Amino acid sequence: MFTGIVEELGEVVRRDGNRFTFGARVVVEDSKVGDSIAVNGCCLTVVDVDATSWTADVVDESLSRTNLGALRPGDPVNLERPVRLADRLGGHLVQGHVDAVGVIVVAAPVLRVRIPNELTRYVVEKGSVTVDGCSLTVVDALDDGFTVAVIPHTAEVTTLGRKRAGDTVNVEVDMLAKYVERLMEGRM
Repeated sequence: MFTGIVEELGEVVRRDGNRFTFGARVVVEDSKVGDSIAVNGCCLTVVDVDATSWTADVVDESLSRTNLGALRPGDPVNLERPVRLADRLGGHLVQGHVDAVGVIVVAAPVLRVRIPNELTRYVVEKGSVTVDGCSLTVVDALDDGFTVAVIPHTAEVTTLGRKRAGDTVNVEVDMLAKYVERLMEGRM
């Protein structure tokens, strides 16, 4: 479980098929093999780690649902370790299970993202959404996506300040909305 508060801007060091190595300093400090780290909002399992990098195997399901397959050495990535029960929950509850890839229509600071039609029902004004692993508050829920306001700090320390119109982002809608919908199906 994550909060969507990016801890570090890392980078892709190497890619060998489905095995990715990421350069990092903060998220490797107390990480060990078997731990989870979110990359652009996608939960991955550490299979190797040292003082300056860590490695994960990315399954085909994750490659098909995220923009990780397009990553190349040198690309920046948003990194976050899982939340500890004693930590502050600065964002919202994020699973790191990306729902879909969205497309940026308008770049930050007023970021507009187009998402698949089947996800729009989970996006509400002032609700939470995760974009490339960043917990953000929806400004406007649109027929084809949403807008969020990206503050200068977030633009500076995450990939969101580097993204342009036409770029892809990983989107995870609020899991509580999906659970409520599922529970209500039996009552309707």
